[in-house]
Amino acid sequence: MAEGKDAAEALVSDLQKRITEAFEVFDHESNKTVDVREIGTIIRSLGCCPTEGELHDMLAEIEEEEPTGYIRFEKFLPMMTKVLLERRYRPIPEDVLLRAFEVLDEKKKGFLTKEELIKYMTEEGEPFTQEEMEEMISASVDPDKEIVPYKEYAAMMKEPIAMWEYRGQVGVQSNIPVNASA
Repeated sequence: MAEGKDAAEALVSDLQKRITEAFEVFDHESNKTVDVREIGTIIRSLGCCPTEGELHDMLAEIEEEEPTGYIRFEKFLPMMTKVLLERRYRPIPEDVLLRAFEVLDEKKKGFLTKEELIKYMTEEGEPFTQEEMEEMISASVDPDKEIVPYKEYAAMMKEPIAMWEYRGQVGVQSNIPVNASA
């Protein structure tokens, strides 16, 4: 039993190290705070894919009572550790993402053009904001060919998510105490 507890504590420690590193990238003043607008990027860099609504709920949980526009590390760390341990906001599986692109690729070319992507993002379903569209285009469109080779894109989308199957530690208990000073 002690081995399991040691492994769980090592996992928590490792997760908190990764969370700290991701947070520090955006802590430009080195004062253990980041701009609230950067939190979504930090969370996504840790392999989580919350919806905008879920992100707002997370922010409401960690923002100060009187919002300052900044999030403090000591509030972010325990919340994010819990999110990762509970395996919340997992990304869409590669095969599901690939099938979605294949539905849009009516001619079965294996890619979408930049124009097709923009059309789908602005005219179909819930429209993307200009910022979301620019982010998606910069991440998915091959700048030389102006296409989205969606098989490569779908494979790339799962890359940063090693944490979900983190060293084979699937199903870690989430009732482990989280120490914000780690």
